[in-house]
Amino acid sequence: MHWPAQAWRRSNRDRPHMTLVALLDYASVLIFAITGALVASRAQLDLVGFAFIACLTALGGGTIRDLLLDRNPIFWIANPTYLAVAAGAALVVFFTAHLLESRYRTLIWLDSFALAVAVGAGAGVAITLQQSPTIVMLMGVITGCMGGLMRDVVVGQVPLVLKQGELYVTAAFAGAAVAVTCQHYEFATPLALLAGAGVTWVLRAGSLFFGWHLPVYKSTPPKV
Repeated sequence: MHWPAQAWRRSNRDRPHMTLVALLDYASVLIFAITGALVASRAQLDLVGFAFIACLTALGGGTIRDLLLDRNPIFWIANPTYLAVAAGAALVVFFTAHLLESRYRTLIWLDSFALAVAVGAGAGVAITLQQSPTIVMLMGVITGCMGGLMRDVVVGQVPLVLKQGELYVTAAFAGAAVAVTCQHYEFATPLALLAGAGVTWVLRAGSLFFGWHLPVYKSTPPKV
């Protein structure tokens, strides 16, 4: 399946989506960096540890995306401002995390926003590079999920991505699929990306607030 030529000609004329992709990338870097720093605060790391976990979380998903897409240079190497945003967020959280009543609750809700924004950013980059719909969806999921996965693995926590029954990767995939579908039907690219981000967040927030989840495998004892 490939994008219709007419849709691609229209999207190439639709320059505002490039600015939106950059804004989504900045927003996802900032929010994911804050979540990384909050995880570092729960692990009682020093300032260097805060900066490392924040940058790993903020830049990890986008880095894997760019490597897979052979995008050279990688986004934060081309523009080190992303690195500065992540490090700055870590510094602020280092001195203010103790003011939060519940750092874990703040973490999971901020992570839900970061996931939604990053899915839009990842899909937007792939659309800009004129990738197929399948690759657009995968890049949205990878950008949204991999940074948080690396963050939790490094600090020795069960990744939020793998929390039993919660909608996380599913929410990311659904959001990316909505963005692709909107693009296929010739919605303006910014609208398609925002729709994808919105669906991602609604599903993730519903999982957190209402307990929406997928069926969980439960083993049964063997018959004698």
